[in-house]
Amino acid sequence: MLRQLFAKSTAKHATFSFILFNPHREMHSRNKKAMELIAKGWSALKEVDRVIDYCELNDKRLIPLLRAAKENFELALEADNSNTHARYWLSKLHLKYHVPGACKAIGAALLVEAADMGDKDAQYELGCRLRVENDYVQSDQQAFYYLEKAVDQLHPGALYLLGAVYLTGDCVKKDISSALWCFHRASEKGHAGAAIAYGSLLLRVLFLRCSSPRMPNKI
Repeated sequence: MLRQLFAKSTAKHATFSFILFNPHREMHSRNKKAMELIAKGWSALKEVDRVIDYCELNDKRLIPLLRAAKENFELALEADNSNTHARYWLSKLHLKYHVPGACKAIGAALLVEAADMGDKDAQYELGCRLRVENDYVQSDQQAFYYLEKAVDQLHPGALYLLGAVYLTGDCVKKDISSALWCFHRASEKGHAGAAIAYGSLLLRVLFLRCSSPRMPNKI
């Protein structure tokens, strides 16, 4: 009898403990906390961007805002180490801004981590940096790899840039159809430059079709 009561009591306690400790609930709580901290950091960074054109890059008045942004992004990573947005924004702080304690190597490492973890903004940023900052063929291939990853997630900037790459045949085979598709999807996402490029390229294709009857309908 006592054994049965003990067994029932243990089962109830285990069920109650499981309800109290729900890993999914804890994960959601950590993610929510991280996003709140990211929002605070992003708000401080936007304020820096708003006034930075009217002062020196290392103006002391910017330091409290930069410190607040850095602290909030770091706390967000502590709350949820898998958060790619926190990694991406913290990398931007290290790479772009004159924040106390900034380190280019840390920023680069965070950017690569965020890109490899699937953050489309990080993938686009890394792809752009690899294209601009390095003159090596391998670097171009890596840049194209990350840009394609961002395009898979329909990042408007990446779509526009990849469209330009296909249009010019820079490091890939020239492909007008792919360029049109990229510009079209980027314009649907609100990218003004892509909308202009798509319209002008479409007019060019239509003009060529009209002037050359033998030109195939499929570009």
